[in-house]
Amino acid sequence: MPKRKTTKLKEPVRVRTKKLSDGSESLYLDIYVNGKRSYEFLKMYLLPEVNNKIKEQNKATLAAAEAIKSRRIIEITNSKGGIKRAEGWQKLFLSDWLDIYVGKKIDTGQKNAQVVKSMVNVIQPFVKKTRMGDIDKAWALRFIDWIQNTYKSHPDKEKKGKPLSQGSARFYAVTLSAALNAAVRADRLGENPFMLLSADERIKKPVSQRQFLTVEEVKRLIATDCRIDIIKRAYLFSCYTSLRISDVRALKWKNVVCNEGKYLLAFVMKKTSVPNYTPLSVKAMEWMPERGESTDDDLVFKDLPSSVVIGQVLKEWSKAANIDKHVTYHTSRHTFGTMMLTAGADLYTTSKLMGHADVRTTQIYAKIIDSKKIEAVNLVDKMFEGKSKL
Repeated sequence: MPKRKTTKLKEPVRVRTKKLSDGSESLYLDIYVNGKRSYEFLKMYLLPEVNNKIKEQNKATLAAAEAIKSRRIIEITNSKGGIKRAEGWQKLFLSDWLDIYVGKKIDTGQKNAQVVKSMVNVIQPFVKKTRMGDIDKAWALRFIDWIQNTYKSHPDKEKKGKPLSQGSARFYAVTLSAALNAAVRADRLGENPFMLLSADERIKKPVSQRQFLTVEEVKRLIATDCRIDIIKRAYLFSCYTSLRISDVRALKWKNVVCNEGKYLLAFVMKKTSVPNYTPLSVKAMEWMPERGESTDDDLVFKDLPSSVVIGQVLKEWSKAANIDKHVTYHTSRHTFGTMMLTAGADLYTTSKLMGHADVRTTQIYAKIIDSKKIEAVNLVDKMFEGKSKL
């Protein structure tokens, strides 16, 4: 009796990878349902397998991606069976959806849950009577106008409220847009109108001011005692690596990799979830604590105190070093960027070292360097004040 040919069912969701310029691979889901294809980027990455520890880490990452894939298949199956889609979603109040959205973030322990909850409280006066069926591009434009021009930080008449800064207004708009994207994925909204806005209609990101230290100021810090040595080590380490405080706190000894006699850091950046490979200079390694008996899973800067303590100590330390600037921990990252460009490194290389997704972010540091050159030239003009006689 001939064997019956079995047909393998095609899965509606597949895990795929996209190679990145730094050698890592970005994981995403390829979703094909009802003749339509869509993609969901997971912000999860496979790192180049330079050692066994990274191989094991990649296996765990793939397993997590497969688990997400399985959940998406279940969601699609339920949706086809009429389980997921809510009838009459147009009548759902936006405020109710935002409560659901925040609740899920809190239940799953997402770090930004309280920040999003705060945003929801701020925009309640605008959204409380809005139904999901009312949300369109015109509504999005009215929200942008309200958050920029009408909302005041202190609505109490006895307190003179102040309008939000451009950065804060943009944050609220971006955060609300993320909530609406989630509503689209949950079949509670047809489309997110914020995605239809042109660049001119969106709230532009304000040009940020970068406070940084000069090479001479860094030298003064090195020569000045700090009452908590681990803070001094961590700060100067970041001046030579550009690591944010969140990445320094999370850095483990297993992230310090030796490849052909050269040391580098291999880790995933906390803020962007992007893999980063930072070569370690001799100066950077000088400020790392002694490893001693620490295991691979031990933190490199394990004794760092709270951010409040770090801020206070940096203030005292910089003042003792005769530095008349507002020095925060993030100043170390800006210091790295300006030092690299001052030393002659190109924008692209500096961008990759700092983990910038867009080289335009790094160009801010180039503008700082240019402004300092202009200031230096102007010093010559001051030496010859008055009109010259020809």
